[in-house]
Amino acid sequence: MPYPPYPPYPPTRDHATARSLLFTVTADTLVAVDFAPRTRHRPPGPYRRLFTVPGARAFTAGNLLARLPMGMLSVSAVVMIAASRGSYALAGAVTATGLAATALTAPWIARLVDRHGQARIAVPATVCAVLGSLALLLCVHYDAPDWTLFAAYAATATTPNTGGMSRARWAHLLAGDARALHTANSFEQAADELCFMLGPALAAYLCGTFFPEAGTLAGAVLLLTGVLVFAAQRSTEPPPRPRTPAKAPLRAPGMPGRLAVCLAMGAVFGAMEVVTVAFADDRGHRSAAGVALGLQAAGSCVAGLVYGALRPSGPAARRLPWCVAAMTALMTLPLLAAALTGSLPLVALALLVAGTATAPTMVTNLTLVQEHTPEGRLNEGMTLAVTGLLGGIACGSAAGGWVVEHLSPTAGYGVPVTAAAAALLISLAQPADDA
Repeated sequence: MPYPPYPPYPPTRDHATARSLLFTVTADTLVAVDFAPRTRHRPPGPYRRLFTVPGARAFTAGNLLARLPMGMLSVSAVVMIAASRGSYALAGAVTATGLAATALTAPWIARLVDRHGQARIAVPATVCAVLGSLALLLCVHYDAPDWTLFAAYAATATTPNTGGMSRARWAHLLAGDARALHTANSFEQAADELCFMLGPALAAYLCGTFFPEAGTLAGAVLLLTGVLVFAAQRSTEPPPRPRTPAKAPLRAPGMPGRLAVCLAMGAVFGAMEVVTVAFADDRGHRSAAGVALGLQAAGSCVAGLVYGALRPSGPAARRLPWCVAAMTALMTLPLLAAALTGSLPLVALALLVAGTATAPTMVTNLTLVQEHTPEGRLNEGMTLAVTGLLGGIACGSAAGGWVVEHLSPTAGYGVPVTAAAAALLISLAQPADDA
């Protein structure tokens, strides 16, 4: 019996695809099997689409280099000063002074960035901060009076908010694409977590392996190099707004509530760090505290990347209370692990799980900060959010330390839970039209 004629190739296939059709004959039936790859036309994922934006990879690489020292410089300063002067109290006081100076200076630097452009302001501000770090190094090395340490470290407060500048570039490049901006903000939050996870470990390794000043020196070099690379990408830089009639971000409707959430969340982070160090030290494993806190940052980093790949449902103002409620619930896990078992490994595992709620909450709240910041003042608005976080970290550290000293390290885990609950109440108190 003659075989039936071959059917024509489907008209929608190109010639290369048609060649992948293999015809076999079984009895008197002709079967066409398509071996063409099924993933050839699969749409790219959200992060792949994000980094197809011209110039995105270049400014991100520079920003990551500049952001890594955020987790290095304070730890390096503490190790360097304590090793030279034998006083953790002095080291803590010097870094606290730098934190206070940053809270006062950072919004002013950000305002100048909005008015005159990122490259024009960020580079000289970074040079000043790097000179402050080098001055601190020299003062410590040559045993200068204690007051010189405070003055030198205060000069580092001019460090520009590189994370805020990167978010401002994404907002400029992705204007009108809310989903892509959500992915970009999630990536930036994950990058923050990664830098705060790797920075302290790198600083401790450099200071312990080479010499006490190595961490500060490396952090200063990375900061300057990263900002120079970042600033060189002029094609993606938002245009400056020399004159803007917009009111200050702090007085914009809805902003005080969002900044209050940042303050409460900063208290969660500050308290958790101090309490975990005290809990590990109480069990004779102080060095393991860094691993436990690194697991918390790792959980947040992974959750941030996953959250960015999802399509957000509903406005951010409605999602925020749910995110904060999840964070509050998960923050009880370290408290329960410490109270019921007293095991540091179980507390570390609880921190890993608790960290998964951090990045989604931060991303959602920072999205609201972006939405409420007046046009042309985005860097200033984002820097105010960072200032709120820093202030909260200072308050949380103080509260956590007081509870640890007067009650117990286990009881100290109640402070982050209380701070998270405060953030939940603040988010619920925002008016419905604050979206």
